[in-house]
Amino acid sequence: MFYKPSRIIFAFAFSFRFISVQAQSQQPDSAVIRHIFREALTQGKSYENLRYLCTQIGPRLSGSAGAAQAVTYTKKLMESYGFDRVYLQEVMVPHWVRGEKEKAQIQSTKGRQMVPICALGGAVGTGKKGIKAQVVEVRSFEELRQLGRVKVQGKVVFFNRPMNPAYIETFMAYRDAVDQRGSGAIEAAKLGAVGAIVRSMNLALDDFPHTGTTRYEDGITKIPAAAISTNGAELLSRQLKADPNLAFYFKMNPETLPDALSHNVIGEIKGSEHPEEIIVVGGHLDSWDLAQGAHDDGTGCMQAIEVLRLLKALNIKPKRTIRAVMYMNEENGLRGGRKYAEVALTNKENHIAALESDAGGFTPRGFSIDATPNKIAEVARWKALLAPYGLNNIGAGGGGADIGPLKNDKIALIGFRPDSQRYFEVHHAASDTFDRVNQRELELGGAAMAALVYLIDKYGL
Repeated sequence: MFYKPSRIIFAFAFSFRFISVQAQSQQPDSAVIRHIFREALTQGKSYENLRYLCTQIGPRLSGSAGAAQAVTYTKKLMESYGFDRVYLQEVMVPHWVRGEKEKAQIQSTKGRQMVPICALGGAVGTGKKGIKAQVVEVRSFEELRQLGRVKVQGKVVFFNRPMNPAYIETFMAYRDAVDQRGSGAIEAAKLGAVGAIVRSMNLALDDFPHTGTTRYEDGITKIPAAAISTNGAELLSRQLKADPNLAFYFKMNPETLPDALSHNVIGEIKGSEHPEEIIVVGGHLDSWDLAQGAHDDGTGCMQAIEVLRLLKALNIKPKRTIRAVMYMNEENGLRGGRKYAEVALTNKENHIAALESDAGGFTPRGFSIDATPNKIAEVARWKALLAPYGLNNIGAGGGGADIGPLKNDKIALIGFRPDSQRYFEVHHAASDTFDRVNQRELELGGAAMAALVYLIDKYGL
């Protein structure tokens, strides 16, 4: 029979891919990992799956119609890949809605100027008329307390401590600044403030306000709390210096509704030798409502699904059970992660490792591990296998919010760590859209996670 050259090449390539990986137990690990990366970079599905999630479904705040659509989509997606089991896990989640678009205005001797703000998640509203008051600017809770009630009562507290640009790892800068967003409304209300305005958690100067959860405490008045864009924060700070008596007006009308029924979405490939030992890989399916939730955390969800798809496509039959979990409600409650851990405890499941991707879909740099020193050392011994793919930073560190409730002395909690330099430009902001995701970076991340899962599955922890 005569074969066209293109058919011969295709048949050879397919046979090589199948046979070589089918015999992966007889191959060096480096060869198997090379196959994983080749498959991801030439046949990867994460990017197109993310395109649908972002552009056809979009924002997915817990309790919303978008979140429900994302549950349906990811369940059908995993079913289409033929995973051994795909199922839903019920979880009740908070249902907070933003309401009409927020408005804010600086009113000074120089005139009136609109600035971009957004309500912080869980915040109460200002009422239909809004709030107008003088402003006090602070950079820390200690500075606020030193002002005292006399200087704060009846005013809007403006928390204006920037993320520290001196950190190489931007999540460290986030950690050192985010207390303003989380507890600013509480601390301001203790001194009689009528509102809290918080500088966005963003190292760049732009016009996008970044939302995120704020908290309240029983017995302390709940006051409206909003984020202001970094450009807006700079402008307000300058104008306060020129006119300390200026007024700030803002209006927002969010609402907290009764808890809603939602789901974690779970897909798994059953282990062939030790099915009772479970390796979890996941991301959170919910997102904030301002944008498409591309980097936070659509990329992590699609990478988690891709880990299982890569193993299946390459005919790598895991010894242990591999699960992909799309957690619901990481952003404003962590109920999905807690529910998963609760069910795992009830069912006496044996999780040996959990890997979370929730730091964006940027270029892979490594993994941080929350585990006993011995387990950290076991993962670190694979550095030589992973380093050719840019995965040089492997060592002790945080695992992730959704896998945190699984923590015990037997499991390794592992955080996927991509390059962090651009993440906070889009984190919790309207700029977190599909067009900000690079296809190769995303697919490389899925391959990096799959490579680590392959090693953990083969050798255990």
